[in-house]
Amino acid sequence: MGEFRISVNAWRGAVGTEAQPCEQALPASIRRRVTPLGRRALAAAWSLAPAQNTRFIFSSRHGEYSRTFSMLQTLAGEDTVSPADFSMSVHHALAGAMSIAMGNRQGHTALAAGPDTFGYGLMEAAASLSENPGDPVLLVHYDEPLPDAYAEFADGGAGTVLALSLRPPQGRGDLGVKATLEAETPGQPEDLAAGFLAFLCSNEPEAACRGGRMMWRWRRV
Repeated sequence: MGEFRISVNAWRGAVGTEAQPCEQALPASIRRRVTPLGRRALAAAWSLAPAQNTRFIFSSRHGEYSRTFSMLQTLAGEDTVSPADFSMSVHHALAGAMSIAMGNRQGHTALAAGPDTFGYGLMEAAASLSENPGDPVLLVHYDEPLPDAYAEFADGGAGTVLALSLRPPQGRGDLGVKATLEAETPGQPEDLAAGFLAFLCSNEPEAACRGGRMMWRWRRV
């Protein structure tokens, strides 16, 4: 897969489960509807003050899975699932909530692609910027460890929230992103968003991180 380029205008991210200090800036109508993970993701996105013409891309392997798991437990107990929980459990619920709160009608994308989710989120962002260079893109990635009941499927990720305000390549200061198929040399997947965040915070000229099927490489141009 060839290299594509993006320009990072601003970003906010955190690894782990600590609260975002800007959560209180979220409208109460959003804070009371989403889980702690959702509040962290939206707070990170909200802090970047996206413009009205910003297109939203949300990427997450499992979404707000604590809500989904709670619904499954409710069903197992033969109780009735809350309509509000059900409506907010769909994979694009956070993107929809943010679009409504900001009056943004540019449309949004929500995607999941296993351990390679964040990488494909970057690729979707690059494609959106190539199609409409005049419209900035906000990429929001969020994940947290699965409940203990799913421990056998855990891959060691601590959970990452990362919001990126992106624009078309500017020349100097761009980031190059390249993915290569690693099917012949499988290994333990890494937290791509955490790896990318570490790269942003470093002065390293390039870095690499293993996804599920792809090896993702980032470099400063």
